[in-house]
Amino acid sequence: MFKFLRKKLKKFEDKLEAELQVELEKETEGVEPEEPVEKPELETIDEEKIVVEEPKDKIAEPKPRELTDSKIKKLVKKPKKSEELTRRRRIEKRRREEQIDKQIEKSIETELEHTLRTRRSIEDVVKTDRKTSRGISEEKLNDLLWDLEIGLLESDVAYSVIESIKNDIKEELKYVLVERSKISELVENVLRNAIEHVLKSSEMDFDEFIDNSKKPVVIMFVGVNGSGKTLSIGKMAALLKKRGKSSVMAAGDTFRAGAIEQLSIHANNVGVKLVKHGPSADPAAVAFDAIEHAKAKHKDVVLVDTAGRMQTNVNLMDEMAKIKRVAKPDLILFVGDALAGNDAVEQAKRFNEIVGIDGVILTKVDTDAKGGSALSVAYTIGKPLLFIGVGQGYEDQIPFDPQWMIDNIFDK
Repeated sequence: MFKFLRKKLKKFEDKLEAELQVELEKETEGVEPEEPVEKPELETIDEEKIVVEEPKDKIAEPKPRELTDSKIKKLVKKPKKSEELTRRRRIEKRRREEQIDKQIEKSIETELEHTLRTRRSIEDVVKTDRKTSRGISEEKLNDLLWDLEIGLLESDVAYSVIESIKNDIKEELKYVLVERSKISELVENVLRNAIEHVLKSSEMDFDEFIDNSKKPVVIMFVGVNGSGKTLSIGKMAALLKKRGKSSVMAAGDTFRAGAIEQLSIHANNVGVKLVKHGPSADPAAVAFDAIEHAKAKHKDVVLVDTAGRMQTNVNLMDEMAKIKRVAKPDLILFVGDALAGNDAVEQAKRFNEIVGIDGVILTKVDTDAKGGSALSVAYTIGKPLLFIGVGQGYEDQIPFDPQWMIDNIFDK
């Protein structure tokens, strides 16, 4: 697990440690550090001195034509039914586009907040006193960070995450004290802190959310085909049952052949109620009936399955938005495949833009040698990674713990 990522990080550790050792030896021998070359400052433009000249010859605006009541009646026609339907569709389309724009803006704001929060958290982690030894030069550090960037890209780590890790390493190396006997420990701690900031950028207590929310808590599962949504729902039902919570499943995947039967098997194995309709039924209606059943039987949680769809399929994505309007879920969980790498990150972004994601479940983590998606998916959309799948059994969906992943990456 995470072997490839661990190998790339270890390579960077060894190189950085060697460079720091060389610089310390130079300092011991009394070699003077190179003077930094001052870069010329760019000339700033005074905005107050910029004068925008008005055009001399303005084109006269035409006078509006006067309309009599008789002319208005001739011009205004009663819209036909087809025209009215087209107008309504345009309004609905515009409304959906506005919602998507708002989701995109929210995602950008969240990423900026992450960056600011990371910068502030560094101040609490690193030492505040400036180092007395000169350490590694900025030029050599940039060369090492470039090698690290290539290694992380090969490990399917998202670019925004790589930039965060690089910036954290630079920031921490400004303040830490370099001692010959602790160079190896220093390098690992710097790298650990940088990755920890990424993993802890967004956290959520799932159990506390279930306990404090109004019952029934409606959880909607979304994702692409083959990501493991149906099995994840079975695992979630088993986890809730183990913790003393009752649940009901909604077979909202009415398009895929065998999806209803597959969820029925999980429901029987776990021992929970399944609400289902026939194939090709309206998935929003299935979700509605499951919620009504949960209310009547005083169930704690409703687990709503949805058809897998590619993030590029506009019609299916719009239908998913309809299910959201009907079910009004308290929590929308994106189920991503760890083996998809950076594609899982892009999928999560798109689903977040369309319906808004509240958390992530990452499947097949036990078979992922790279580890890039586990490191990236939650950070890029600003939502917590709640659970990871580490096997095919119902007990093999465990709450995500950042420390668990850090220990696995650094082979502790």
